[in-house]
Amino acid sequence: MSAHSEAEAADEYRRLFPDLPKPVFEPLEFERRPLEEMRARAAEGYAELDRRRTTRDFSTDPVPRELIELAIRSAGTAPSGAHRQPWTFVAVSDPELKARIREATENEEHRTYTERMPDEWRRALAPLGTDWVKTHITDAPWVVVLFRQNYAILDDASQAKNYYVAESVGICAGLFIAAVHHMGLATLTHTPNPMKFLCDLLGRPKNETAVLLFPVGYPAVDARVPKLARKALVEISVWFDETSTT
Repeated sequence: MSAHSEAEAADEYRRLFPDLPKPVFEPLEFERRPLEEMRARAAEGYAELDRRRTTRDFSTDPVPRELIELAIRSAGTAPSGAHRQPWTFVAVSDPELKARIREATENEEHRTYTERMPDEWRRALAPLGTDWVKTHITDAPWVVVLFRQNYAILDDASQAKNYYVAESVGICAGLFIAAVHHMGLATLTHTPNPMKFLCDLLGRPKNETAVLLFPVGYPAVDARVPKLARKALVEISVWFDETSTT
């Protein structure tokens, strides 16, 4: 296929599919920064995220709802397939509901750790010190459950396909974690398995599936984390640029 300009490709696409709605554009708001400032911001951002750790020890101190709202808003800026934004965050601070979530979670997790989990998985988790007791669910002032919308339900009750749902929700979850850390709180990526009980307890529609449970709050005064090391850059990246050697 011969090379086309962007305008030529757009014209050809419109000729092939004339019934498609026309896109509406607006100017991009972007500030181009000096290179040294970019280096400084990049280093500062990395250093902040490198201090992020996952803890299971949470303080019961309250956290204002507005902070959780801002974390969810930040997560909602994530890109998504066809801009369908296929995610729902359910935020829970009610102690009775958190207790019910914990009880149901521990019931499933006990079966997972003692019956369902193969030895290979059990050994992989051993350095993290996890088990089926999930005190973080009732200790943390907030529990935020992220659901993926497998398809959209329209106003007339019909269904519409969502695209790249797993990828979109994964990016959204990452932004939520970064936002929580940036504001000075801690969270944990908890994946009780199976998670259908969360849909039932939280009254979610049939098109949604629970993906992650995030306790959010301050770390406990005596909070601990596993002594671990992150992979080095050379272990997580491959480069093809003018400095590459063969």
